Amino acid sequence: MTTQKGNRLVFLDAMRGFTIAAMILVNFPGNEAHVFAPLHHSVWNGLTPTDLIAPFFLFMVGISIVLSYGRQRDNVTKGELYQKIFWRAVKIFALGIFLNLLPDFDFSDLRYTGTLPRIALVFLACALLFLNTTARQQFWTGVVLLVGYWLAMTLIPTPGVGAVMLEPGVNLAAWIDSQYLPGRMWQGTWDPEGILSTFPSIVSGISGLLAGHLLASNRTAADKVICLMVCGLISAATGYVWSQVFPVNENIWTSSFVLVTSGFAALILGAAYYVVDIRGYKNWTFPGVVFGTNAISTFVLADILALIFYVFSWGSATLNIHVTSMLTAIGLSPKLSSCLYALFFVCINFIPAYILYRKKIFIKV
Repeated sequence: MTTQKGNRLVFLDAMRGFTIAAMILVNFPGNEAHVFAPLHHSVWNGLTPTDLIAPFFLFMVGISIVLSYGRQRDNVTKGELYQKIFWRAVKIFALGIFLNLLPDFDFSDLRYTGTLPRIALVFLACALLFLNTTARQQFWTGVVLLVGYWLAMTLIPTPGVGAVMLEPGVNLAAWIDSQYLPGRMWQGTWDPEGILSTFPSIVSGISGLLAGHLLASNRTAADKVICLMVCGLISAATGYVWSQVFPVNENIWTSSFVLVTSGFAALILGAAYYVVDIRGYKNWTFPGVVFGTNAISTFVLADILALIFYVFSWGSATLNIHVTSMLTAIGLSPKLSSCLYALFFVCINFIPAYILYRKKIFIKV
């Protein structure tokens, strides 16, 4: 924990914070049976706004690595940095396991994957890569991982099937999960945050490393914005072309999905940089900055508070069902009622985040 905020990029904190708020919004609808389509993940191939959230956060993990460890490596030994990186990855992974155990702490039904475990693995890989390679080497590492993943998924027949398959639960990544992934899997026999798909997700972090190198450079703010926008457009366009043979798919984190989402992240980051840093319009960023300066802590707290607002029964039902039923009874549509309750829960999580922000307490996980 630290009580000094230091020099931070407002637009980056804001983007990270709004991403966390979006995570909470889509993870905790008032009623899972009634959700607006944009707040759903794609069933399989395709892209919804919800599908952008996880890769956006990994993109910002990469940026943060450059901005944080780029300064630290001038003052501490590489061994000390390795120790910091390792223990931070362990803490993030452990928090993910803790959340997966809620509320019953049933170790026999434990899921070892999830949002935080994937963030931990991507952070570890990208941080080690950053300390030991140049930006050019990081770029080519990303290229090799994406091309290698594409070739593996489209050329290696799925064992037991005898043909290349890219269907739900019937593909190389799913087969590897079924054979080697311990614990419970999100989809029974496979997991969207499984073993093989972690490799292209690392490239989402690498794209953030590359953006971080740009932000840390001596280029002018205008040049940085132009580079982010141009590179974002090229990445998204390349991903779209690639999707014609390797569809955009979050569940198996396809190579085209990485390029499209990283491209969108760069475009939005460039736009935010222009509006906040160049034009000076900062007031709108405040909620995002509050969430963003304690991003992972807020994410963890949301799962804990969800026990009260979504899990524990209050009389005949949980609180979310009571409230959404009342809203529906006064004439609101079920989907609108569900969305309003989700927004209410986001606001509930804003309260402790705001208290920490006002007290200048920034929890370093």
